[in-house]
Formats: sequence, C-alpha cells, structure tokens
Amino acid sequence: MIDLLRCQDVQHRYGALTVLRGVRLTVSAGDRHALIGPNGAGKSTLLKLIAGEERPSAGTVHYRGRDVTRDPVHRRARAGIGRSFQHSTLLGSLTAAQNVALALTGGRLLARHTDRRHRAEVAEALAPVGLTDLADVPAAALSYSQCRRLEIAVALAAKPQLLLLDEPAAGMSGEERGGLVELLRSVPPTVTIVFVEHDLDVVFDVATRVSVLHLGTVLHSGTPEQVRRSPEVQQAYLGGRMEEVHGEAGGA
Repeated sequence: MIDLLRCQDVQHRYGALTVLRGVRLTVSAGDRHALIGPNGAGKSTLLKLIAGEERPSAGTVHYRGRDVTRDPVHRRARAGIGRSFQHSTLLGSLTAAQNVALALTGGRLLARHTDRRHRAEVAEALAPVGLTDLADVPAAALSYSQCRRLEIAVALAAKPQLLLLDEPAAGMSGEERGGLVELLRSVPPTVTIVFVEHDLDVVFDVATRVSVLHLGTVLHSGTPEQVRRSPEVQQAYLGGRMEEVHGEAGGA
C-alpha cells in the first residue's frame, strides 16, 4: 500500500490550550480511515490541518509524498484533497444541481452548468447520492439528510483523491445512516476517505482502518477489529463497553 497521507509529530495549540500532541497518522491509498474519540480529542482540528485550513504549531503533513504543511487550502484542493464540513456550506438559494455545478466549475459563473457536458457531470454526481429527482430543488428546501448527501456529492464532483468528512452521520435517523453507509461504500476505491464520526455503527460498517484520538494523541490505530478488542481503547474511550456498543466482534 502507498502512503497517500502522513502526519508526522503534529502539534497544535490555541493560545495556551494544546489540542494535538505529537500526532502520527498514516493513511494508505484506498483506505476508509475513521478518526474516533471523545469530544475535545482533536479529531476535527486534525482534519483542518490536513485540509490546510490551519497550520500546525509543530510537525508536518505530507500528501502524495510531498510536504504540504504550508500549502493553503486552494493549493491542496487542486492537488486532490476534498472536504465536507460538520456544518453545511451549501448555498441555500441555489438548487442541488447548481451547488454541484459550482464545484465543477471552480466557483465560476453558474451559466456554464447548462451546457451538455456539465449537465451530464452534474447528473453523474447527483445519481449516487439519490438526489436525481431533486436536482432543481433549492438546497434550502432539502431535508437535513438530503443536504448532507448533497455536500458529499459536491465534494466528490471535484474528483478528489482524498476526501475528508467531518461527522457525516450527525443528526441522521437510523434509516438515513444506513443510506449513508451504502453511499460511502459505493465511493470508488480511487478515492481515499478520512472521516470523523461518533456513530460507531457507521464507523465499523465503513472503515477499513480506525485511529482513536484521546487527549490530543493517537491512542491506537489499526483495523476495526484490532481497535474494538484493544483494552486501552475500551477503557479510555468507552469505559470498557466497546463490544456492547457495537455488538460482538464477529458482527462487524
């Protein structure tokens, strides 16, 4: 496996508060790599550092073998890093199709989405997330779950090699989470996914690798099975109840 992403000894501070403490994270091409841990463990902050929204106080971020620690967001996006946020960044006055078209055209004039090629690309992006019939509906009129799916479509429309998702299942019903799992499973293996998620059912149904953050460090990293059976993870993260939360180990 090729290391697509490597964070080396990453530290991050907000004033006197140290959020990340020497984080080491390696993500191989094709992985579905989940970041889990208690609130305040530094998961979303780590995503921001990978995306280039903030710079680490110390340490480095390497993407495709190159040090991108000082690269701004737009340069990382051009290099193939896509991002979906915990809170919606859709433009509510634009339709689902127009939001996707905006991503396809790099934010240029929306009139371009009406030509044949862009209509086909928009349709191709909306179909896997189940929004074909809602293409002409303004984002503001979509349900919460539909907006979350549209955000993933927007991120995938840019054809990233690395897709970062921050709590994609937050606020979803059980049925909606099931649909999300199927959607993430359908993402082609050419797209590597790193996602922060609190719902362990989603994590263990999607992830091929899991890293547990605790107090700003990576407590454990491995396959879902290895993480689930780790005594230190059970004690630190779930009070010894990992298998109770997600069933017996053979059920994943």
